[in-house]
Amino acid sequence: MNDSTVVIIPARFAASRLPGKPLLDLGGKPMIRHVYERAMQADVAEVWVATDDARIFAAVQAFGGRVLMTSPAHISGTDRVAEAARTLTADIVVNVQGDEPLLDPALIDQVVAPLRADPRLQMATAAHPCQDPREAGDHNCVKVVCDRQGFALYFSRLPIPYDREPTAHTPPLLRHIGLYAYRADFLQTFARLPPTELEQRERLEQLRALEHGHAIRVVLAHSAAIGVDTPADAERVRRLLES
Repeated sequence: MNDSTVVIIPARFAASRLPGKPLLDLGGKPMIRHVYERAMQADVAEVWVATDDARIFAAVQAFGGRVLMTSPAHISGTDRVAEAARTLTADIVVNVQGDEPLLDPALIDQVVAPLRADPRLQMATAAHPCQDPREAGDHNCVKVVCDRQGFALYFSRLPIPYDREPTAHTPPLLRHIGLYAYRADFLQTFARLPPTELEQRERLEQLRALEHGHAIRVVLAHSAAIGVDTPADAERVRRLLES
């Protein structure tokens, strides 16, 4: 059931911590190709890269991928995905981060499944139990808390919920995985919403949806994603690819 679902991978060259990382060589392939090929294994109709950089555009074309040139003015990946989606025909749009070369294709299917099952649902994402105690205090590791139906209550860079009396049986924190599935029309609505106070304070765009009263379904991922933000992350991925 993949006829109306497309994946769009936003990719920009000017990343602050690791410039040019979509073209970073990992095992003889640029990182964006690893992400693209893994997304192609999911149950979706098409996979596209959306970029504002001619070098990335050319690299994707070179390996036979679908790629769209977008405005350089976008301040977020969501805005870039929304622009690209306006040129495509789809009921569901999946925003896959371009810096996760070891992405499990099954995770895409997991995040899309709630939208396919419930036509009222507008947006879904994923989370995974924190496995490293250091992640709790890592501000780059975003945490999420959910209600009993699996909908997000809040996302934060701080460890939430706070345990006043932790025990050996206290469940681990949930680490948010930055992969989103949107109903196509809601994606355009979301991109037009004005930024909100909590979003700006936490620097977390998904809070904009919550602050405007839109529900986000959170699925529990079977595996954690490994993003590449630093040269050390890239070396770790190279070793995993080699093994």
